[in-house]
Parts: sequence; structure tokens; C-alpha cells
Amino acid sequence: MSLTQLPQTLTPPHTTTDKPGYDYDLVIVGGGIVGLTLAAALKNSGLSILLIEARVTSAAVAKGQAYAVHMLSARIFQGIGIWDKILPNIAKYRQVFLSDADYPDVVKFQTADIDTQTPELGYVAEHFALLEPLQELVKNCANVTYLCPAEVVTTQNEKDIVNVNIKVDGEQQQIKTKLLVAADGSRSKIREAAGIKTKGWKYWQSCIVAFVRPEKSHNYTAYEKFWQSGPFAILPLPGNRCRIVWTAPHEEAKALCALSDEEFLAELTQRYGSQMGKLELLGDRFIFQVQLMQSDRYVLPRLALVGDAAHNCHPVGGQGLNLGIRDAAALAEIIQTAHQNGADIGKIEVLKQYERWRKKENLAILGFTDLLDRVFSNNILPVVVIRRLGLWLMQRVPMLKIFALKLMIGLKGRTPELGKM
Repeated sequence: MSLTQLPQTLTPPHTTTDKPGYDYDLVIVGGGIVGLTLAAALKNSGLSILLIEARVTSAAVAKGQAYAVHMLSARIFQGIGIWDKILPNIAKYRQVFLSDADYPDVVKFQTADIDTQTPELGYVAEHFALLEPLQELVKNCANVTYLCPAEVVTTQNEKDIVNVNIKVDGEQQQIKTKLLVAADGSRSKIREAAGIKTKGWKYWQSCIVAFVRPEKSHNYTAYEKFWQSGPFAILPLPGNRCRIVWTAPHEEAKALCALSDEEFLAELTQRYGSQMGKLELLGDRFIFQVQLMQSDRYVLPRLALVGDAAHNCHPVGGQGLNLGIRDAAALAEIIQTAHQNGADIGKIEVLKQYERWRKKENLAILGFTDLLDRVFSNNILPVVVIRRLGLWLMQRVPMLKIFALKLMIGLKGRTPELGKM
């Protein structure tokens, strides 16, 4: 079934449960990268899956969103079997330069620092480069029904079942499932309907994102430059393009977006540096507010949260999407193992294994990105001295440098089976 073709009535693939009354073992709400990754990771699980996506074209595609894809995420995609389809359309970076404003001591992370088994430290992918191969794979999975566009109207939990009312082509239908997974973003309606509270805050900063083409080659190098107003990242893309992520206080960010292209490029060049020559602005600029959020719970009986539905972090270090990909791989592993052992995948005892695995690891990254932003986004003299001493030590103490690098690219913490090589 194509992504836009709508059935008159849902006819699920063979259901594996021995209890009558289920239409699907698993319903995933949200057909973005994280929801698709979860469905793809379960392609050989024997579970019958319904994946529901409300929009044919996502806002991320419309805005040309791009992401750093960390080493562990690449390995997960390789384990799923789609990395060869993704790789030709993304950029590889072989080194990362970390610096503090105009401080001359730059921390250089390179593949030689760790045994990566690849010549790259990481990758940068536009949204479509990840989304389309995942869609193609899931569309051809015999155990997955993909509905797009469709939306969830209501959900109702009973002891052994979740009733999911969905609207397809203007008509409502009721689906019965063992487990409901919310992959529907930071404003998750599924999370809100379940009454799961969140903790966190909106930062004093917003992010400006844009594509540029430098005069000289980007040399497959990623940059993270810290300024008093906030982090400034340069990510290499195919075609000698770069994606900039410019963090600044709200009013400053709004003022920058209001500038003409020529004025904006003049301001951008001051932050960007002269190492790549003259810059050309490609397309529109977009702005979004930055927030940190952690859900009080990742699971309830017959419900699990993944990706932005469970957590949000500051974009410094490009951690956000990568955390969601790890969530999907971890949840897939937990429920597939439970299913193989004859357990009910919607039981809280099963789902708690996922929460114990991912909640603490995500919280550690949320705390790490928050600390980075706060320590570097100020001009308080004692803090400046301490952070620059930290950069000096990181460049010269191998153990400290390796720890920081492994944390950044996802090689710290528990590795899902899909990501093991």
C-alpha cells in the first residue's frame, strides 16, 4: 500500500496474538523518523503493526531540516538494513572542531582518537535522506500497515487492550491493540491524553537554521563554536553546502532573521570565520525556540513514549534525534524479546524495562547539553577561566578527550543489539 493510498476499511496483516479481539499487536502514532525507525526495527518480529501519520508532508521536510547522525544511530540503521540506501545522500564528517569564541585553543576530535572502524566520526543528513528510505522499507514490510494521512481521535485503555479511534478519509474506525506507542512529537496528544506530566523549561534562546554554500571546501569538518549568546554549529552537507544552527537570545534571533540577506550574511561571516571564504545563503532562514523537557514517565500499562514525545534537549551537540533513534531501537528490542518469550508486550512489567534503560541515559544527555549551554553562554570571568581550562585539558588529556567524544557520538551507555557490530 502506498503512503497516500487509503483503504476503505483496515485489513490488518496476520495477527500473532492468541487472544481474540486484537486488530494489531502494536499501534505507533507518528510516522516521522523515530516512529518509522521503530516499525522498521520490528520488521522481522512477527508482530502486526499499524503506523499512523497525520501529515503527508512533514514540516521538517518543508523547512529542509538537517541533523547530525551519530555513530550509534548509523549502526542502528545498518542493523535495520537501510544504511546503504541512506549513505549516498548524506555527508560524512571526519573531524569536529570545538572552540570558545575567540579563544585560540581549539579542541580537535578526529577518527584517530577512537577505534570507530570507519573513517568517519559521524554524518549529516537532511530530513528527506532519512525519511524516504525508512518509508520505503516500512511500506514493503508484510507485517506493517502504514496509514497516511490519518489521525487518532481518542484512545481508551482497558485491562488487556487499547481502543484507538482513528479518522481515515473523514470516517472514524476503531482499532484494538495490545500496545500504543506515542512517537507524535514534543506536543504529543497521546502523552497529554494519558495524563503524563513533564518537567523542564524553555530557554532564553532561539535557534536560527539556514543552508549556506562557502567559497572553499568544508573539508568534511563539523564545527561547534561557543559564543556568549549561545552555541553556533556548522554541519557539512553534500554539494559543499553547510547547515548552520545559530543560537541567540530570542530578541537577537528575531532581529537577525529580520535582516536582509546581505546584512544577515555580514553578521553570519563574523561568527562563521574566514576559513571557508565568502558565503552564499541558500534558501530561507527559519527560527525555533529551544526547550528542555523530560516526561515524568516513559510508560504506562499498554503505552510507551519515544523520541520527542518523551524528551527534548538543547540542540548543542546535535543530540535530539539521535536520542529518539536509540529509544526506538531499545523499545523494539524489549518488546520483540518479550514477544518471543510469550509475554504480553503491553504489560507494565515489560515496558518498565524500556523506561529503566532509556530514561536515565536520556536524562544524562539532557543534563550534559544544558550544562554546556549554560557554562559557555555567558561572559562571567571565573566561568570563562574554568571552561577554557577545561578545553585546554581536553585537548591534552587523551582519556578526557576520548570520554567526551564517545559521549557525543553515542558510544557511552547501553548499546541496543541493532547497533552492535
